Amino acid sequence: MEEELHVLAVDDNLMDLTTAENGIRALEYLGLGDSQQADSSSTNNQESSNLKEVPVVILSSENIPTRINKCLASGAQMFMQKPLKLSDVEKLKCHLLNCRS
Repeated sequence: MEEELHVLAVDDNLMDLTTAENGIRALEYLGLGDSQQADSSSTNNQESSNLKEVPVVILSSENIPTRINKCLASGAQMFMQKPLKLSDVEKLKCHLLNCRS
């Protein structure tokens, strides 16, 4: 039986907006953030054992190697360029399931 995968997509572009408008709101949606922290500038450095289990995948329309490297060095599991294709989604699914096992 194939393992089920759930993904929370977050976007800062109103045209692409899905469930959460930024990372802080996404954490709140997952029950990992604090709504009072959303208004605080100290939220950029949240280090919690709960958060370490949440894989982060960066999706961007920009292809700037220095930004890609910074995201990966900061702990992102993967960087994918928009627009996504079905093959990209399959690659993401395979990558995330492998990371969990």
